[in-house]
Amino acid sequence: MVSPGEKWSFNVGTSLATPSGFGLGERPGSLKPYIVESHARCAYQGLKAHESCDYAALVPADFRIALERNARLIAQATSVLGMLGRTVADFGSMIVLTDGTGTILRTQCQSTFIESADKVALRPGVSWSETSKGTNAVGTALVLESDVLVQGEEHYFQANHFLSCAASPILDHAGNVIGVLDASGDKRAFHAHTAGLVAMCARTIESNWFRDKFRQALRLHFHPVAELLGTSEEGIIALDEDGQILGINREGLKILEVGASTLRVKGVRMLFGLGFGELLEKLRYSLMTPVKLHHRNGIEIFVRMSGRESAVFSNTAPSSAARPAHPATMPSLPSVTPAATRRTAYQLDELDAGDAQVRAVAQKVRQVIDKDISILIVGETGTGKELLANAIHQFSRRRNMPFVAINCASIPEQLIESELFGYEEGAFTGAKRKGEVGKLVQANGGTLFLDEIGDMPLPLQARLLRVLQERKVVALGGQRATPIDVNLICATHRNLRELMEQRSFRDDLYYRINGISVKLPPLRDRTDLSGLCQRILREVSPHHPLCIESTLMEAFLRYSWPGNLRQLNNVLKTAAVMAKGDHDITAVHLADDFLEELAKLAPPASAQASAAPGNAAAPKQARTFGTQGGGTKFAASNACASNSGTADNLEEVEIATIQRVLTACGGNVSAASKQLNISRNTIYRKIKKQA
Repeated sequence: MVSPGEKWSFNVGTSLATPSGFGLGERPGSLKPYIVESHARCAYQGLKAHESCDYAALVPADFRIALERNARLIAQATSVLGMLGRTVADFGSMIVLTDGTGTILRTQCQSTFIESADKVALRPGVSWSETSKGTNAVGTALVLESDVLVQGEEHYFQANHFLSCAASPILDHAGNVIGVLDASGDKRAFHAHTAGLVAMCARTIESNWFRDKFRQALRLHFHPVAELLGTSEEGIIALDEDGQILGINREGLKILEVGASTLRVKGVRMLFGLGFGELLEKLRYSLMTPVKLHHRNGIEIFVRMSGRESAVFSNTAPSSAARPAHPATMPSLPSVTPAATRRTAYQLDELDAGDAQVRAVAQKVRQVIDKDISILIVGETGTGKELLANAIHQFSRRRNMPFVAINCASIPEQLIESELFGYEEGAFTGAKRKGEVGKLVQANGGTLFLDEIGDMPLPLQARLLRVLQERKVVALGGQRATPIDVNLICATHRNLRELMEQRSFRDDLYYRINGISVKLPPLRDRTDLSGLCQRILREVSPHHPLCIESTLMEAFLRYSWPGNLRQLNNVLKTAAVMAKGDHDITAVHLADDFLEELAKLAPPASAQASAAPGNAAAPKQARTFGTQGGGTKFAASNACASNSGTADNLEEVEIATIQRVLTACGGNVSAASKQLNISRNTIYRKIKKQA
């Protein structure tokens, strides 16, 4: 027997397709445990089994919104619905697709059962959640988040006792239920194989969703049986360009016998014993044929790769000067990358690392989310405008729909119109056959983020304004208007009011996009630098905890951070790589150009006071810097300071550290280079500069 809520699966070809083990058509002596629990929930909610249930459907306007929100799910499921509908037609069954709340989005029926289905409102727009229709396969599958079979009298409402239904939830890449696939029919004709087919087809829809979600990411397809690669039973992992795991499908978790959170933390090395670079080397010459690898538990797994192989393996990219002028022959623009392939998926609460200004911004935008109010985010370059936009999207009801970002400043003026609105076949010389869908249409039902909108060409502003007002898009060279429903978020580092005075930004567009304006503070004005550093270090070095040495942290606090969060992230990411084997990030782990910037800082007030006349006897604070030599620590104390001047600026402290390591290594530059994890040329340059 299966305990309540336990995951279970159907096996195609068996006559025992229920978790409790009794066959279809058989009258069990007692109800299955999860059916008993479902009946109890229905009774607790006040539902009466002998009464008529609610057959009301959503009003047309609300149903259209539901269809728009679930456009991606419908698109990925359409072909599967047709195939499954034809397969079960002889069994007199109907195929049903619902959203994550149990509202029917699509049905497929090629039998006379449609007349019976209509009597119990098995039709689009009607909710089949447990709270609405009592115990039923769709509603109970949503509650349990597992495959469910409900036969005849197991339905809570007596009016549904003629039905037998099998349902399987559809999960996204993060394990969230985004819909349910169901087959319902007369219990007298319901076939044992139907339940297995439904489960298999739900996995196919999940695979379709996964591939579409990560269509621009690198994907690993794997299975212990090479012949099953490319089927609904294969596992798929999506990776970013640094080898970080973006998502994994349900079959992948089953094959690897690991939890999604564990996998994301430990990475691909825990799977195959190979680093990301080694794995790519093995796969790069076998893009079309699977490679046999060994899983950590000893089993053989066949792996092949798809997605952005060329981007990963390419060492050089064409310069902008060499790019053709027309979008038809342009490579994909990196500035229009789906947010899922970048590290932008933060929740609103996660953006608050302790700064009151950022907390106030989050509270302000939270009040207008899902209120059809445009949001304008203002802030310097690198302050996290796209992070905030993505967090707003994740907090909204549109979270399961696309988040499409486009940088208006990074796309050539002659290309941005076709990128934004799309174009029809023959719109210009060299246009793609069948045309191209624009970003506005791609974002339909979701969120469109227009970054650096202050740099949008003036003629394009008028057309964008018209689209936002009419909520319709006409592609270049086209005549047909496509309705769209997008949540608009714009961002800029420029002063739009000044641009309006200069006649380079339209007043009417400004007032259309500025439903509410929020300003992100620059990093130098924030009070949460320490918390931000800790969060970034946890992300870039999840397996190896790192801290920032106290003296270096003091310098960070005094630095102006002109590149804001983007600069901080890059500095710490580089330092984390250089600090391999150490627990503290010190000056020797930083890039040379950044160290030169820190060296320009004035000494802290406390150091100035210590160096003031009359304080010559004041003791100097010892500073500890880590090296790579087996975790050895070298203290820049008074003795060290005497060898390197005052040691009050970071460059001098760095040189002092290098000299100590060189002394410990007997002057062997190669050995010191390995301990410090810096190049020999850097050591020579630093020592020469000191001399």
